[in-house]
Amino acid sequence: MVRSRLLRLLVVVVFALAPVLAFSAPSQASVTPAVGPSNLAVGIAATHSGHGYWIADASGDVVPKGDAGFYGSMTGAPLVAPVSHIVSTPDGKGYWLVASDGGIFAFGDAGFYGCMGGQQLNAPVVDVAPTPDGKGYWLVASDGGIFAFGDADFHGSMGGGHLNKPVVGISADDQTGGYWEVATDGGIFAFAAPFHGSTGGLHLNRPILSMAPTVGGRGYWFVASDGGIFAFGDAAFHGSLGGQTLNEPVVGMAADDTAGGYWLVAADGGVFGFAAPFFGSA
Repeated sequence: MVRSRLLRLLVVVVFALAPVLAFSAPSQASVTPAVGPSNLAVGIAATHSGHGYWIADASGDVVPKGDAGFYGSMTGAPLVAPVSHIVSTPDGKGYWLVASDGGIFAFGDAGFYGCMGGQQLNAPVVDVAPTPDGKGYWLVASDGGIFAFGDADFHGSMGGGHLNKPVVGISADDQTGGYWEVATDGGIFAFAAPFHGSTGGLHLNRPILSMAPTVGGRGYWFVASDGGIFAFGDAAFHGSLGGQTLNEPVVGMAADDTAGGYWLVAADGGVFGFAAPFFGSA
């Protein structure tokens, strides 16, 4: 009799737990994290007039501010890899988005001259820089490798070379047709472009995330993730966010060629202007 009661009790307990056990064991598809872009900002690009800018996020969305025209975006389109940066055409009537797999997306009067999408890369692509006439561009990977398209000439790279820290950005020198690579420690690698200084080997509170050249290529700025600014050559220091509390880290910067200042953009789309007009945040 006791055994019979215990057996019935065990059956009741099992059936009572069955819904819980079924709910606690979802399918493999539901527990596998999705891999894809997010809505975090990744970069900012200025218009030709200096009276506006575009903010891009990792999903390929583009938010125009000021006199920046909207020429399209990758919003809603499937991406193999997240967007890593945005850069405008020389006349400011278009822009390119570059993804970490080397894919290029051209909008407005930006021409498509090739990309690394679908090809094997040793390291992800982190930035793009256009040639002076906008008929070509360079892509740079985090290992310093350079990929030249259109009328962009290859002047060398750090691909295969020794790096203390990964490369995070590239800027073109419109005067010489060369370019600079910048690493997270502020190390600068100049190819057919003048060297104006770096923070390589120095202690930094936060890593360098982006750079921007001055008009004429006689100087450049670096920005760190805490908003700290480092100015070299004829790049004037107009202030920074270093030492201030930020909601999100700074992820990019753009120079205002008209006023001589610069804008910083944080991962939440917040924009900070220094000697450059503020047109709004994303």
